[in-house]
Amino acid sequence: MVELDLQIATSASVPTLEQFRRWCELALRQRQGDSELTIRLADEPEARELNRTYRHKDYATNVLSFPAEVPDELLDIPLLGDLVICPAVVEREAAEQGKSLEAHWAHLVIHGCLHLLGYDHIEDAEAEEMEALERELLAELGHPDPYRDDE
Repeated sequence: MVELDLQIATSASVPTLEQFRRWCELALRQRQGDSELTIRLADEPEARELNRTYRHKDYATNVLSFPAEVPDELLDIPLLGDLVICPAVVEREAAEQGKSLEAHWAHLVIHGCLHLLGYDHIEDAEAEEMEALERELLAELGHPDPYRDDE
């Protein structure tokens, strides 16, 4: 089971709680046991500030992942961490990349959840593994390969 805290801190149009839950459950189904996470939907100034503070990049980005830092003696708790998503950036990217808005939202939620599980894309081998899983999960939802134009 996924316990999802959805925080809407923007006036932008966003997917439903049920959509977010479905995307999270799909991305997290490989995890044994329950999962708890927060998704905060932030406006561009907040997303920019968080990106500047934590990644030292001075622009609003689509999704930021903050894995929970759980002490070793509490490792069996279901808390995964937080995602911060900027709807304005998601909308802009979907339009620029010719992707459906729903497919791009699904991709970014899945991408963020995979980061919370420890996946990364810094090294080529890690990126290939993560992107393959994203492609597989999005295909289950009927969405096209999100990386089709990146090759």
